[in-house]
Amino acid sequence: MRAAVLTEFGAPLTVREVPDPEPVGGEVLVEVLATCVLPYAAEVFGGVRNYPLVPPVVPGLGGVGRVVRTGPDATRLRAGDLVWCDPTVRSRDDALTPDIALQGWSSRGDGGAALARHLHDGSFAELMRVPTENVFPLPSAAGDDPARWAALAVHAVPYGGLTAGELRPGETVLVSGATGNFGSSAVAVGLAMGAGRVVVPGRNRDALALLVDRFGPRVRPVTLTGEEAADRAAMSAAADGPIDMVIDLLPPSAPSSAARAAAMTVREYGRVVLMGGVGMLGGDDLALPYPWIMRNSITVRGQWMAPRTANVGLIRLLASGALDLAPERVRSFPLDAVVDAVTHAAAHTGPFDRTALTPRTG
Repeated sequence: MRAAVLTEFGAPLTVREVPDPEPVGGEVLVEVLATCVLPYAAEVFGGVRNYPLVPPVVPGLGGVGRVVRTGPDATRLRAGDLVWCDPTVRSRDDALTPDIALQGWSSRGDGGAALARHLHDGSFAELMRVPTENVFPLPSAAGDDPARWAALAVHAVPYGGLTAGELRPGETVLVSGATGNFGSSAVAVGLAMGAGRVVVPGRNRDALALLVDRFGPRVRPVTLTGEEAADRAAMSAAADGPIDMVIDLLPPSAPSSAARAAAMTVREYGRVVLMGGVGMLGGDDLALPYPWIMRNSITVRGQWMAPRTANVGLIRLLASGALDLAPERVRSFPLDAVVDAVTHAAAHTGPFDRTALTPRTG
């Protein structure tokens, strides 16, 4: 098969012939129709983000594909099925605290590294082997535009966070980092899940206006100044009532003060979910005040990616139209143009800008 290979950090991806993956028991072989190229992919491949990938490696974070072959443990999947491949791989020998790896992308700790050695390669290839439990059937409509549906890789992140934070219909949620690729997705997903109001802080006025134009008065924009106390007051005022939940999706380049200002707008007994990259490349700690957390009975939790069951819920939202992919701006590239795809993704990081790689077109 053909695949895009990262031979070393800082070197461009090269497309070459590599051996077909050989699935073992508990795995499925999938033909990759489309995969999302994330806006920060160039930072990963350049070594800027210090991801624990081990070159040479075929990168790529999940994708839309068709089943080629299943193992003996698959009871419902069949060859030819259109599927979503969830990149979040979990170890099977510890149900309480499983190790986690993002296939073809990242991992956590020694156990995650061991998983990454086994499921080393991702979706920038014509074929990919995936754990059986990470393969989810898609509606037939996804086959009409698999590149658009590859945005599941983005939407799954905030869906996992909003689900972990137990977002309830009618609640007000504040999305910290709302003008970015993942943050704008959180706005769309939150509204699809029934949020009554979404507060969207940011510095980019054009991006804020785009969110308001797309979703209407349920979205409350706030232009940030960088002054923590003033920004906190402005975000609270924009909510016009209590903020039930804050989800943070700020990138590593953002200061911890921005995340803290957003988090501290949440009401008494409110929930804060941390999913972003603040502090991952250095900088100050988040430093939320102990007395504020304790006296206001605040729940603060981290959430890396989403549980397996979240894939089913998210696919249902998309299939029903509650979460609409139609307005998203999608640019697709064939496998041979992978370098151009990575460059394009880095230059198009705004709300609902998607870059897709299409290794197979059938």
